Amino acid sequence: MRVTWSIGELAAHTGLSVKAIRYYTDIGLLPTAPRSQGGHRRYPPEALEQLQLVRQLRALDVLIAAITGVATGESGLGDLLAEQLESTRTQLAELRWREAALRAVEECHGPERLRRLRLLTRVSRRPRDTADLTRAWQRVLPESLPTRLAEAVTAQAVPELPLVPTPDAVLAYAELHFLVAEPAFLDYWAASHVRDKASMYAALLDASDGAAPAVAAGHAPHRCEALDAFCRACARALDMEDTTEFRAFMAMGVQTTVPLIRRYWRYRDALTSAPGPSLGKTHCWLAEGVIAEYGTARGPAYSR
Repeated sequence: MRVTWSIGELAAHTGLSVKAIRYYTDIGLLPTAPRSQGGHRRYPPEALEQLQLVRQLRALDVLIAAITGVATGESGLGDLLAEQLESTRTQLAELRWREAALRAVEECHGPERLRRLRLLTRVSRRPRDTADLTRAWQRVLPESLPTRLAEAVTAQAVPELPLVPTPDAVLAYAELHFLVAEPAFLDYWAASHVRDKASMYAALLDASDGAAPAVAAGHAPHRCEALDAFCRACARALDMEDTTEFRAFMAMGVQTTVPLIRRYWRYRDALTSAPGPSLGKTHCWLAEGVIAEYGTARGPAYSR
C-alpha cells in the first residue's frame, strides 16, 4: 500500500500553514492522491519534496507563477534559476543607475542641483541598451547617407553603458541626450547646405582617420595633410575652391559649433574605454586646427 500524506501532516513537516498548502493545491502546484474515505485530501510522497522546493524558491522571492511552471514540468529548474539570475542582475543595474543619479543630484547645491535634476529626468531610469541614443543619431544624420557611413558615425558616437555607473557617468549620458537635441548640433550634422552629403561624410571620416596618429601623439593641429584633406572635403561639399579665404570663412563658421561638438565627444569619451582617439575627438582637432590657422585671416565673404 502506498503511503500518502494528509494536509495536516504536510503542514507539520514543512512548517507551512494548511491554508498555504491548500492554495498551492488549488493552483495545480502540488500533486494529489485519491481522497480518503472521509473525503479528505491525500498527497503522494513526492508532494513533500515539492513543497520543500516551493518553500526554498519562495525564500529567494521567486514568484509562484514561475514555480508552478517547474512544478508542472513546463520548464526546468535550471532555466528558472537562469531567468531569475538575469532578472536580478537587471534590477541591480537599475538600482545602481538610480543610486548614481541620486548621488549626482545630492552632491551639489543651489542652481546646479536644480539643473542636474532637470537634466537627469531624461535618463532617470537606466535604459536596457543605448537604442534611445542610437535613434537620436539616426534622426540627426542626413537620410541620404549610405547605411555604412551612418553606422560608422553612430558606432563611434554612441557609447556603451557602464555596468557600475558613477554619478559623473550618469550625468555624462544625460548630457549626451541634451546635446543631441540642440538645434545647432542638429544643423551641424544634418549639413542641409551640402548637396552630396555622402561624399562629404566619407571624406571627413577619411580625414579623421588620417589625423588619429597626430591626435594620439598629442601634436598640435598645425598644417598637415589631414588638415588639408579636411578643408578640401569641406570646400568640395560647398562647391568652392580650397583657398586661404575659404579656410578663413570656414574657421568663422565652425567657431560657434565646435564647443558643442567638443562637449558631446568629451562626455562620450568619459563613458567608453575604447583605445585611440574617437572620431569626434579627431574631428574637433581638425576644426580647431582650421580656427587656429585661419581664424584671424581676412578674406572675401562667402555665401552657402
